[in-house]
Amino acid sequence: MRIIVSGASGLVGSALLPSLQASGHEVVRLVRTSTGNAPGEAAWDPSARTLDPAIIDGADAVINLNGRSIAEGRWNSVVKEELRSSRLDSTTTLADAVGSAENPPGLLINASAVGYYGDRGDEELDEGSAIGAGFLAELSRDWERAALAAKSEHTRVALLRFGVVVARGGALGKMLPPFKLGLGGPIGSGQQFWPWIGIEDVCGVIDFVLGHEEIEGPVNAVAPQEIRCSDFARTFGKVLSRPAFMPMPAFAARLALGEMADSLLLASQRVRPKVLEDSGYSFRHPSLDGAIRSALSL
Repeated sequence: MRIIVSGASGLVGSALLPSLQASGHEVVRLVRTSTGNAPGEAAWDPSARTLDPAIIDGADAVINLNGRSIAEGRWNSVVKEELRSSRLDSTTTLADAVGSAENPPGLLINASAVGYYGDRGDEELDEGSAIGAGFLAELSRDWERAALAAKSEHTRVALLRFGVVVARGGALGKMLPPFKLGLGGPIGSGQQFWPWIGIEDVCGVIDFVLGHEEIEGPVNAVAPQEIRCSDFARTFGKVLSRPAFMPMPAFAARLALGEMADSLLLASQRVRPKVLEDSGYSFRHPSLDGAIRSALSL
């Protein structure tokens, strides 16, 4: 396939591109440069809503991973607007280009997040569950709406709602230093569910969706193993052969991170990958232990 990818330099994109190329796909990276004439690159400017539809024309698929990291910097009005604009501008630009292409791609895969469900305690959630409350839920909703504008008789749209991506960087990378020192542990009560997915399965799920034309709409990109925060900490400590009993009280997390703590660390989302399971996807790392060991090459 000929696949257009935005956000290719991020945590997911840097793992996905080699995976796609190893499978024989031709990959074109969208880059914010004046020319984009390097091999395998094409220029665009999402902040100005600028992308030549000719770049999209004739492609088999577009994969949108664009967006500022949700966990960088304490949230305030400025950061929240950057989180929104970095997602909505890029997604709207891609959707418009898909709609304007003479030969539109058959698929748009758009990154989203389990933050769509908000804080739901022990409620079991699948792709048919209602939206939750809060900033991340509203952001995910608007992000997905922007992507769905590309849907047509020619183009299907898949919305991948990612859990915590277990990779060498990202959330795991931030957790690694304190856990190596034996200072890791559960956050708040530790009873909140943390949906997660190994980076190899992120690539695997995307490849699976590329090849299964019946899959469209929301897709929970999370592993089937349900993990609470305390279990996550315990497993991480076990893999590193370090204790993991140093708790961070909820008030301390809120003091350090503000609203972000409630949305990312203290919220509970018991999310099931129903679409993937029903479609026959076989997880490469169905257990957190194996995903962490693979990510850290242990």
